[in-house]
Amino acid sequence: MAVENIPRRRSDVLDETANPGPGRFTGPATGDELPMLAGFLADQRATLVLKCAGLAEELAHRSVEPSTLSLLGLVRHMADVERRWFRQVLAGEEDAGPLFSSPTSPDGDFDEASADPEAVAEAWEAWRAAVAYSDRFTAEAPHLDVSARDAWRGEVSLRWVLLHMIEEYARHNGHADLLRERIDGTRGV
Repeated sequence: MAVENIPRRRSDVLDETANPGPGRFTGPATGDELPMLAGFLADQRATLVLKCAGLAEELAHRSVEPSTLSLLGLVRHMADVERRWFRQVLAGEEDAGPLFSSPTSPDGDFDEASADPEAVAEAWEAWRAAVAYSDRFTAEAPHLDVSARDAWRGEVSLRWVLLHMIEEYARHNGHADLLRERIDGTRGV
């Protein structure tokens, strides 16, 4: 294949109209704080979906040994992070622990990510359920100062959790950029 035929931008290889997902950068740019924070978080979530678009078993491809970082691991990790902050901490659901890691396998979200189609489907289902719960919790909260006690951070507010989730997705979306480029050479977006 000639170099000029190698896709260089994700937009060159992904037809978002053929595989519609959540829109990106659709949140408000003016107005109240809550819709803006929720919009930025939705944008970051949509970015993770975009970076995984068009891949199946490749989602479990590792980055570079000895790292166990993979796109599927990121999806699993973010499902657990969403559950932790919104269900466990803010809503106080003590039984809503992580699905993909444990005290005996603290990096299970990455280490145990498998290309098995059922495992991939399970990860996406868990992530979508966690996002739906988080969105519902945020929409029903009376204000951004709703708070709860976290063993790690102390008292945290919904405002802090939303900002932390935006940061968490943004950081991991940077990892996803590199992983996707390693898988099929696409870059950007």
